Amino acid sequence: MSHLLQLDALTTGYEDKPIVKDISFTAEDGEILSLIGPNGAGKTTLLRTLCRQLPKLAGEIRLKGEPVETWDRKAYAQTVAVVLTERLRTELMTCFDVVAAGRYPYTGRFGLLSDEDKAIVQDMMALTDVEPLADRDFGQISDGQRQRILLARALCQEPQLLLLDEPTSFLDIRYKLEFLDALRRLSRERGFTVIMSLHEVELAAEFSDRIAVLANGRLDRLAAPADILKEGYIADAFSVPEHLRGSLPKGLQ
Repeated sequence: MSHLLQLDALTTGYEDKPIVKDISFTAEDGEILSLIGPNGAGKTTLLRTLCRQLPKLAGEIRLKGEPVETWDRKAYAQTVAVVLTERLRTELMTCFDVVAAGRYPYTGRFGLLSDEDKAIVQDMMALTDVEPLADRDFGQISDGQRQRILLARALCQEPQLLLLDEPTSFLDIRYKLEFLDALRRLSRERGFTVIMSLHEVELAAEFSDRIAVLANGRLDRLAAPADILKEGYIADAFSVPEHLRGSLPKGLQ
């Protein structure tokens, strides 16, 4: 596998205050890599830096071998798609309109959709099972439906790298499973790489090729799920008190 994304001694944070320090790893073509760790460990901070919303403090990020800061905005948007946790504010936009926004890196300066663009929007809505929502007001659908719409919008960018910040945070367990299953299927079919943060360790283990554990401002471990779930590690990484460890699900104790 080739390295799609490479981090070398990356340090990032806010106002010159480091949150995560000296992180180095690669993300490979077509893999799903999940970020887990305690609240405040820097998962969102890292994702915001990878998508260029937050400047790095030190180190280097390379996308397809080139420093990310050397990529022009259009080429970057055609390669990297992002779904963050903020609720999207829309003004009477239909679900089709929201998904179609993913084609803007490819449209002309006025954002007019060609027939090919419209076909891609319809294709991505079909892939994410949201075609029946096309004419619905985006503000009037369920959280689970919104997440699928936002995934369809990101896929319309035809990315090679998809960054997701807590994509299941508003969903009940059924929709968490459905969303992650659809994401894994689409990643395999389309060959794009996924880096996402998750709260649920069990879901990260089920749907990821590798898991990166952020703790105490650093990359504590990067490994296959089976190696992350070794006895006692998760409890230690999340600083679970001894008297509560017996309450953890089997495999996390």
